Amino acid sequence: MSLSPSVRPALADEVTAKLRAMIHSGEWPLQQRIPSESELMARLGVSRGTLREAVKALAHSGMLEVRRGDGTYVRATSEISGAARRLFQDHTAEHILEVRLGLDTQAARLAAKHATADDVTALRALLTARDQAWRSGDCEAWATADWGFHARVAQASGNPLLHELYVSFGPALHQDLLAQQKRPGFDGLPLEGHGVLVDAIERGDADAAVATVNRNLNSCAEWLTT
Repeated sequence: MSLSPSVRPALADEVTAKLRAMIHSGEWPLQQRIPSESELMARLGVSRGTLREAVKALAHSGMLEVRRGDGTYVRATSEISGAARRLFQDHTAEHILEVRLGLDTQAARLAAKHATADDVTALRALLTARDQAWRSGDCEAWATADWGFHARVAQASGNPLLHELYVSFGPALHQDLLAQQKRPGFDGLPLEGHGVLVDAIERGDADAAVATVNRNLNSCAEWLTT
């Protein structure tokens, strides 16, 4: 059997893959500026043109944002979340919430089946952090912990694709949480969707987990119409 010659990827593709891996691993955190061109050229051993081609590809996918005169920033940890970030700008909060309902309910259902004791411990720790942040008036920390809680439920589902899709909602929902907390009478520590959900997950009750997610998101929908 004859073997066809292997085709080596273009250098720019290799550099793109390396930059993507640095972002995905968390070496370059979200919303942070990546190293300068000169630093990356020295680190990767490539020319300015090759590096710029790689950065352009990741900017096109939504993972990076190039700011003239300021630098390049991480805007998403994967092409999926990068695409979602762009899509969210073209849709209403109601449409985003409707899509989230599908992901949230499936994440809760699967988490009730697959969550480990470590998952439950992590979820309760996030709720404690959320509660402390709300009571101290730290709205940014409250929103971060609340979002982290829901993302951890998705992680506990045991489905990495569902988790990645869910995490793509992060920036949009973080901003929505900050906007909601400014509404008169808003309760930042609702029992539904949080403590009750963890209890349902811990005892493996998928139906109860889904029911409390539905009640919680229906409450969120009411805020959008007022």
